[in-house]
This record gives sequence, C-alpha cells and structure tokens, in this order.
Amino acid sequence: MYRFLLTPRWWGINVFVVLAIPFCLFMGTWQLGKFEERVDTHKEAEREPSPDERGTVPLEELLPVDKKTSGRPAEATGVYGEQFRVPDRSVKGERGDYVLTLLRTDGGKTLPVVRGWVAQGAPAPAPPAGEVTVTGWLQASENMGTDGVHTAGGLPAGQLGMISAASLVNLVPDDVYDAWITLTEADGSMGAVPAAVAEGNGLDMKAFQNLGYTGEWFVFAAFVLFMWFRLVRREAEAIRDRELGLEPESV
Repeated sequence: MYRFLLTPRWWGINVFVVLAIPFCLFMGTWQLGKFEERVDTHKEAEREPSPDERGTVPLEELLPVDKKTSGRPAEATGVYGEQFRVPDRSVKGERGDYVLTLLRTDGGKTLPVVRGWVAQGAPAPAPPAGEVTVTGWLQASENMGTDGVHTAGGLPAGQLGMISAASLVNLVPDDVYDAWITLTEADGSMGAVPAAVAEGNGLDMKAFQNLGYTGEWFVFAAFVLFMWFRLVRREAEAIRDRELGLEPESV
C-alpha cells in the first residue's frame, strides 16, 4: 500500500522532509545555545564587582572597550576643545541634548566626553579652561542600532547624531578614540548622563528572542513531521478507497 512513497512526486516530498527537519533542529539548537550563552554572560556579570566598587583607572588600560570594560570608571587628562550637542536624547524620561566636548588628551588623541544633559533649547555651559582631569563611565562607540541615535541627515552645524569615532573623523584633525565617557558628575547645572549597559551583557530582550526562536524552530520541525504523516495517511486512505471501489464517481 505504501509503494507510492517511491513515486517521483513523493521522492520530492520525502527529500524536503529529510532536509527540513534536521535544518529546523539545527537552527533551534543554535538559538538555544545563544540563549544559554547570554545566561552565562549574565551570571558572570553578576559575579563581577559593580562599577561603583571598582577603582578608577587610566583610560588606556581599559581599551579596547568590550563587555567587561564597558561601564568601568576611566580617567583621562587633557584640554577641552570643540563642543557639540547630541540632540533628542532622553534622561529620566525627559527629552533634551547631550553636551559632548572633545578632550585632547596628553597622548595626542581626542576623547569624546559627555559632560552632561540639558533640556531642549537650554544653553550648554562652556567647558573649563586649561588642563583638566576627567573621570567618567567608559562607553563603546554608538552605531546605527543604538537607542537614541539620530539616523536622519541634515543636522545643524554643531550637532552630532551619533557618538562615535566615525562621525567625528571628518570634524577634528586629531585621531579620535573608538570610545567615549560620560562624566560621573556632570559639569555645572547639567544633569548627569547615566552609563548604558553593554550590549549582550545580560538577560535583555535579545536573550528572550533567542529563546522564542528556539521554540519556533522546534515547532517547525514537529509541524513538518506531522504534515508528512498526515499526507501519507491521506494518500494511503485514497488508495484503499479506490481498491474497495469506494471512490466517488466523477461527474
């Protein structure tokens, strides 16, 4: 009765099932592995001392920025230079601008420093003159997927849509660090800008997306197998009905 499984049409169906089920299982296992990796990273981060418990170290000792150094307190010495506003950024639920000032460090490279946050339209205080030593939370350069980044073009002069070396490379003559810091204590009357959590360093929405995708791929595998059994059963029943003469007459 099941010799129909060897027909060309069913060969195509069988090959699809044989390939689809392992593929779905592989993708589900891969997504589960990514979720477990994020859980392990979260547990490891919880065992690490909090940034407040760590001492301030020179900036160079924390570079390049990674999951372990992001958020660490860093110290740099230099002279403030050009200043920019980073518009449409939220702090404590209020919209405003980051005040970003470039610090030309003793090593000759330029470090973007977010000195604080001001309400939209409020004036940004000028940076201190002369050599200064700043302390702030180390942050990785932003990218197009970072929350709050202004992706549309046409910003006025003196504004930046994204805090990164790439966005500053054509605005300053010096080399720019592929990192930035936000001061632990904002200058003047500005509000402090809290440090952002490093991407992939905890049980964020991406971790639970991995878990959800795991379930979806396993469901797909089960669905393919279910549909194959259902099609086989219907074909076998149709053949049996024809053999018994139960097939309805065609009009």
